[in-house]
Amino acid sequence: MEHFFMLLQDYTFQTVALGSALLGIISGVLGSFAVLKKQSLLGDGVSHAALPGVVMAFLLTGSKNTEVLLLGALLTGLAATFLILSIVRNTRLKFDSALALVMSVFFGLGMVLLTYSQKVPNANQAGLKRFIYGQASTLLERDVLLMAGCGVVLLGLVIVFWKEFKLFSFDPEFAETIGFQTKWLNALLSTLIVIAIIIGLQTVGVVLMSAMLITPAVAARQWSNRLWVMVLLASIFGAVSGVAGTFFSSVYTNLPTGPVIVVCITIIAVISLLFAPERGIMLQIHRRHKNQVRFGVERRKI
Repeated sequence: MEHFFMLLQDYTFQTVALGSALLGIISGVLGSFAVLKKQSLLGDGVSHAALPGVVMAFLLTGSKNTEVLLLGALLTGLAATFLILSIVRNTRLKFDSALALVMSVFFGLGMVLLTYSQKVPNANQAGLKRFIYGQASTLLERDVLLMAGCGVVLLGLVIVFWKEFKLFSFDPEFAETIGFQTKWLNALLSTLIVIAIIIGLQTVGVVLMSAMLITPAVAARQWSNRLWVMVLLASIFGAVSGVAGTFFSSVYTNLPTGPVIVVCITIIAVISLLFAPERGIMLQIHRRHKNQVRFGVERRKI
């Protein structure tokens, strides 16, 4: 217990835990809308598409400042998102096919640029790979403040457009019928999701960010049919997994924080899938067994 309280008072632990919790809250809220719109893989595509933006920002500016690199990631992430949506809207390709195409092209370009940056004379490219696998332990106070500022803006926009996002997520045709600009709503919501993904790259990386975006929402979906409850639970699950992952990676050495966070939220999702009321797999198995027993008794009566 003494070691536990000492850890809670550690400044580095507090910084990383707060940053991870903020990421969990933001990811849980916006990931809920991605799940409801059946665009769960968008997080995977955008996070992979952010890599060339990170490397290009470094090559053009020579700076490894987090804000500069994330700005480059944001630009390529938005470009990939709107390219995917344009392909789906103007061709016969489905969303998953367009996403796979754009994701592979952008990620391949990012790896080529990353390799090129290693051969540029006098280019100190050390640290760029943290955006591939994540390195939450390197979070600084300014990084947490950046996440907090972005989080306030993102969550504020969700609150302001709550009614529009809710209707657009469940029934876009009806929303368009009553006069909502569904094209702009889709663009706004996609932009918010992209920003949420970008600010989480330093924590969990390109590879795992999609899990951080989707898994809290999937877990929360099992517990309620009401949107506000789902969003609230997703944010709580995300925050809890962020703090828990930071704690376990601090207690046990050589455990990377980002993957441990994803493992924690995965455990929450598995428990939700198994034991949630109404939707839980165990409850469905129990109901099926109960019906089979009842059917067998009725057959014997006949």
